[in-house]
Amino acid sequence: MRRLHILFLTALMCLPTAISAQERDRLDHRGEVLGWEGVGRLDTSIGTCTGTLIARDLVLTAAHCVVDAATRTVLPKNRMRFRAGLTHNFTAAVRGVKRIVLADGYLGAIDASLTEQVRTDLALLRLDSPIFSTEAEPFRIHDRAMDAGSVILVSYGRGRNTSLQRESGCRHKQTYRGGLMTFDCDVTFGSSGAPVFVNDQGRLRIVSVVSMMSTAPNTEKEAIGMSLPASVAAMMRDMRNDAARAPVSAGARRVTVGERAGGARFIKVD
Repeated sequence: MRRLHILFLTALMCLPTAISAQERDRLDHRGEVLGWEGVGRLDTSIGTCTGTLIARDLVLTAAHCVVDAATRTVLPKNRMRFRAGLTHNFTAAVRGVKRIVLADGYLGAIDASLTEQVRTDLALLRLDSPIFSTEAEPFRIHDRAMDAGSVILVSYGRGRNTSLQRESGCRHKQTYRGGLMTFDCDVTFGSSGAPVFVNDQGRLRIVSVVSMMSTAPNTEKEAIGMSLPASVAAMMRDMRNDAARAPVSAGARRVTVGERAGGARFIKVD
């Protein structure tokens, strides 16, 4: 596996614009967002990421989106907002966040291998109230083996942070040992936490979440994500537990404001 680098602003600014055959559609109008309202922008006290509704009151995103890169502390939940289907002046729903669960092992992943950093870079957010079916529909997790093939990336990002971009035709390139997955999709600051979809018998399923991107010399950039089923199932079990102090388990753990956490990758900071 070629060397993969965490995406920093200085590294990104040095990259040329990649030319590809992927189709990129800006969803700039309310009608164009129909069916995609479950993807939204997650606003925090330090920047923005992309998140996806996977239940009426649960949003899946990257773990590094909800921690402060400088202080390595979990960001205050009372300053987080999930804006479902945000497109300029239209938002399908806006909700606050009342609880955060990180994938097990993320808090120590800063000192671990790249595989561990990406594999555990997942966060599940419980919203302060459910989003109604008339506002947005949640997406399901793809729970079958993923072969190389076409995927769809839906994300916000630098220069398009008030409207979604849907990129069709980018491809799942490879799944590595440990669950790392690479895609030749277009990502930038603000794309952290973005869902990668696969068409499974006519239904869109989330196959991965964007964590990092590669900047290997003389190659096109790649989005890097992780396999989801086991980690997401474990985080959902912990979330349902709803205990005041959830124990560390084989799947996930509860995180409260003030705890140490891993570093950020490429959230969008305005």
